[in-house]
Amino acid sequence: MGELVVDIGGRPGLDCRGFCAYCYFRHVKDPAPLGCRHCLPFKKGCDYCTRMVREQYDGFRPFRDVAEETLGRLQMLSGEIDRVTISGGGDPSCYPAFDDLVEVLAAIEAPLHIGYTSGKGFDDPGVANRLIDHGLAEISFTVFASDPTLRRKYMHDPTPEASLAVIERLAGAIDLYAAVVVLPGVNDGAVLEETAAWLEDAGAKGLILMRFANEPHQGLVLGNAPVLPGVEAQPVEAFAAVVRDLAGRHAMRITGTPLLDPALGSPFAVRDEPDLLSRLPRLSGRASVVTGAVAAPYLAPLLERLGGTATVVPVRKEIACLITADDLRELDLAALERVVVLPGRALVHDVEAERILSADGVSRTVVRGPEMLTADGETSMGMTRDGVLEIELRGLFELVNTINLYGRE
Repeated sequence: MGELVVDIGGRPGLDCRGFCAYCYFRHVKDPAPLGCRHCLPFKKGCDYCTRMVREQYDGFRPFRDVAEETLGRLQMLSGEIDRVTISGGGDPSCYPAFDDLVEVLAAIEAPLHIGYTSGKGFDDPGVANRLIDHGLAEISFTVFASDPTLRRKYMHDPTPEASLAVIERLAGAIDLYAAVVVLPGVNDGAVLEETAAWLEDAGAKGLILMRFANEPHQGLVLGNAPVLPGVEAQPVEAFAAVVRDLAGRHAMRITGTPLLDPALGSPFAVRDEPDLLSRLPRLSGRASVVTGAVAAPYLAPLLERLGGTATVVPVRKEIACLITADDLRELDLAALERVVVLPGRALVHDVEAERILSADGVSRTVVRGPEMLTADGETSMGMTRDGVLEIELRGLFELVNTINLYGRE
């Protein structure tokens, strides 16, 4: 059993009929490589932290290349394919050979998934029936609002009525997960309630609310802040309250990113599972665990319950995997232990991190923790609570063992 990912390439903003007004790829510059755990020790910058984080492609890949690569990968795979996913930097709905690609993939006779689409390329509502006929089982669809006027203005969708018709048809036939980037004063409040009600009536499986980010500490790390000058994003806890309130008034699954999943109690749902926590190893090493501002209030009490020898040090950056060297420079070095654990996916070169964190003359060792400690609302949508707990237990187990292995006694 396995998943086959079909990469169609494409460039954000260019191969999607233009940037949405709120898109976090707008105004992206070409800064120096950020660095990451995949970089060689003697070189800052690799394919991941230069090209992949920017989703830099040359454009949509030719249909023939995609088809031949898919056939080759099929021949290499053993066992049954239980999922085929179309992905890429561009929008699949705008792929020139989209209908041909779907027809070819239907021949695999495995459920077809589209990882993301804005639907701006769907000018004909009839595409929904064709997708259903060719085995589409799941799709993540950015809706923004059920009001076509707002969708046209902020998503720059030339045919919003057609796109919304496709959403409505698919929601009644397959697993459709809708996404809304919440712009304060635009598509929140009554507009958001109307959108949620429309999606629920149509049969959508879930709605993911995504907080609009407009500043570097909120996650814009590519030199492109602000995306929308003058627009102030909601504080994280205020946004979480919106998610919680909306979820409480609808039967449809509603989650939020960076917070929260009311149905599963995540992130860090394991905090409410003392029996599961008791199975984890106890902390014995001393270390400082650097994390984002969102995770810190959840992680600190958990580590305290596991032994309390490790301290949690939050940076201003809200999302841990988007921590950069600039965030480390703002830390109070006097508060750090001799061993510092960075998030596995933090965008910092390890050598540079050690240099920054030892700038006070105290030599500190930097190690990487797990790549995931929990599941945010975008990841947990479609998961069970047991699935989320499994991710958290695995991540905490790895974190505790890393601290005990490298931390000072």
